[in-house]
Amino acid sequence: MLILGIDPGLERIGYGLVSREGSTLKPVEYGLIESPRIVLPDRLKLIDGQVKALIERYHPDEVATERQLFAANKTTALDVAKALGVILLTCGQHNLPWAEYTPPQIKLAVVGNGAADKKQVQYMVTKLLGLAQTPKPDDVADALAVAICHAFCSRVKVPL
Repeated sequence: MLILGIDPGLERIGYGLVSREGSTLKPVEYGLIESPRIVLPDRLKLIDGQVKALIERYHPDEVATERQLFAANKTTALDVAKALGVILLTCGQHNLPWAEYTPPQIKLAVVGNGAADKKQVQYMVTKLLGLAQTPKPDDVADALAVAICHAFCSRVKVPL
């Protein structure tokens, strides 16, 4: 199974494709989709094109995203929600099953501790995928963590 993990954002969207074969996880591709500071409709169009290109190039079986939790900045939350809506529409147009995980669910699945810090998550992502170095920036490591979480959770079919 090939899983596309996405850490949604507006300016920077982390993505990570992880292959799961049995209990083995392998990184396939990971990186960052960056949208320049242009008018919002053009940014969303760019995001759609980039996500569509990833889907058409790699043909993932499933998509998982991190649920965004915003306490203070509601403007940022709305803009990220717009970008996430475009991402989900693009995935829906390709009939991809989708799952969403909260940060504590991701941390619990990847580290074994729902309150783990970013460094612990990055360390485990690096180790679980056999990477030589930690993926940078944080958005990319987070996207890989989302894909790993989904690989573990979808395999056992137990919601966190």
